Amino acid sequence: MKIFGKTISEYISFAKGILILVLVIGLARLILSLAGVSNSVDKFLSLNVVTLIGIFYFSIRVHTTGFGSYKQLLPVLALQWIASQSIIFAGIVIAIATSKDNIFSAPEYSPRADGRNWGHAISHLVAMVVLTIVSWLIGCLIMFITKKIARGGERKVGAARA
Repeated sequence: MKIFGKTISEYISFAKGILILVLVIGLARLILSLAGVSNSVDKFLSLNVVTLIGIFYFSIRVHTTGFGSYKQLLPVLALQWIASQSIIFAGIVIAIATSKDNIFSAPEYSPRADGRNWGHAISHLVAMVVLTIVSWLIGCLIMFITKKIARGGERKVGAARA
């Protein structure tokens, strides 16, 4: 199956560095939290920071490596959000099943005092879609700027040769 001319495995291969980082940070947060590490320590491992880095990295690299353009950026960003929000969803489901909070269901990180509920869990499934679209729009702006900068550099090099 191809999405915008590329297979899912091509997208995964392109995004593997950030995807591995998302999985390592997300699972580390969950495992440390389940092991009893304080949230004040665990919070320093941030999925938000990793995904923000991913937005900038992918928005520049999709163009500069010749991997594609705006439409290829969408599945690449979707992969990172699917990975991060799936880990968070799993953490909330674990909290619901065990009746014990973890980093992803703790009151300080939940929209309501009790983060161990299905509404909170389902909101992270919705977040996969919403965050993908929002980050893609931001990424398109970054890619647009990247293309302008890259074109400006090409013109200067071409002018210098003449």
